Amino acid sequence: MVVGDFPIETDTLVIGAGPGGYVAAIRAAQLGQKVTVVEKATLGGVCLNVGCIPSKALISAGHRYEHAKHSEQFGIKAENVTVDFSKVQEFKQGVVKKLTGGVAGLLKGNKVDVVYGEAYFVDSETVKVMDEKSSQTYKFKNVIIATGSRPVEIPTFKFSKRVIDSTGALNLPEIPKKLVVIGGGVIGIELGSAYANFGTEVTFIEAADDILVGFEKQMTSIVTRNLKKKGAEIFTKASAKSVEESETGVKVTFEINGEEKVVEADYLLVSVGRRPNTDELGLEQVGVEMTERGIIKIDKQCRTNVPNIYAIGDIVEGPQLAHKASYEGKIAAEAIAGEKAEIDYLGIPAVVFSEPELATVGYTEASAKAEGIEVVAAKFPFAANGRALSLNDTDGFLKLVTRKEDGLVIGAQIAGPSASDMISELSLAIEAGMTAEDIAMTIHAHPTLGEITMEAAEVAIGSPIHIVK
Repeated sequence: MVVGDFPIETDTLVIGAGPGGYVAAIRAAQLGQKVTVVEKATLGGVCLNVGCIPSKALISAGHRYEHAKHSEQFGIKAENVTVDFSKVQEFKQGVVKKLTGGVAGLLKGNKVDVVYGEAYFVDSETVKVMDEKSSQTYKFKNVIIATGSRPVEIPTFKFSKRVIDSTGALNLPEIPKKLVVIGGGVIGIELGSAYANFGTEVTFIEAADDILVGFEKQMTSIVTRNLKKKGAEIFTKASAKSVEESETGVKVTFEINGEEKVVEADYLLVSVGRRPNTDELGLEQVGVEMTERGIIKIDKQCRTNVPNIYAIGDIVEGPQLAHKASYEGKIAAEAIAGEKAEIDYLGIPAVVFSEPELATVGYTEASAKAEGIEVVAAKFPFAANGRALSLNDTDGFLKLVTRKEDGLVIGAQIAGPSASDMISELSLAIEAGMTAEDIAMTIHAHPTLGEITMEAAEVAIGSPIHIVK
């Protein structure tokens, strides 16, 4: 131990200040604990700094540009629409700065101590926090690990100036003329779509049978159609083989149907998943159980096999979602405080900011049937909704999945404008144990996209108004 390194004591130590960690810290402080957060980079973690938030700012800017160029159907025509991409980046960073500053204010307002550095476990009650200049020991009663994840790097596609990860894609100095994306998952589709809206020729290479694995084909097919309208090429069941990089671009070789193809671009975005940040914490020192992939095993209160060590977010099983991490952070903090909180993932939605947006929560029709649950799947199209028509944005549908015996809402899928906002009502319906009749009897404002939820519920109970049964 460094001379003079006297341990600083705290009730709850939180490692990582992303959407899981900072939320856990605030809730723990609200419950009367003395809390210290350790963050190695920037408050807000990947989500606020190089993930969810900046990507949505970029996507929003792309939509503005596309709408400015293509609004003739509203009687609006603009000529010589241009993009100052440095201003787009400035806007994006401004949003990030406001939110990360807000997190700092929230932690301070809740009397949470923030320490910068990397944490390493000494034993089950002690960590050493190190930065470039010094180290300090912290002693805790309980600890919540919320260290998040990082992009997977493929050995044959090492990250460089022209071979980039999602962070690199968010910080490009210019709009690329051509972009290749390896991976048709959420991150690849969102960022590829954003640049497609700015006029980039985008090529997607996906190994699976379809893009956005985990979402229903009838949803992803609409996204595929819209991407192709923008000039994007999508190769599924394809395998990326190699990349040749120059000062000005890349040549990517991939295989499809036994045939090799080469595509040239300014950049190659590799987006094939994320790996948990659990390999440099010294968890072996304390015997925390993990899977071969480095995922920490937890119980229903986010507790590991070591009773005073908790884990949340991307480093535990389940979808890598910021709102899942925040939810688990609250559960862990409440469990430490002795409350009977437990995780229940059925009401957790997943969203893709594609075109159109996709959102799902609870059971799909197929997953319910796989578990032997008899369901009614009731669909209502955006094309029959007045607000969608007035927006000239009618692609998509809402599907309500209800239990046949009693009409209980157990799932929903939405493909359409504002699906990301609409899904919350259905998450609430599942969480509250509501039936299709409950939703159908709820008066929804007119004209709104929210009416589609009510209309689908009316289909489910057999009395639709605005489509013929």
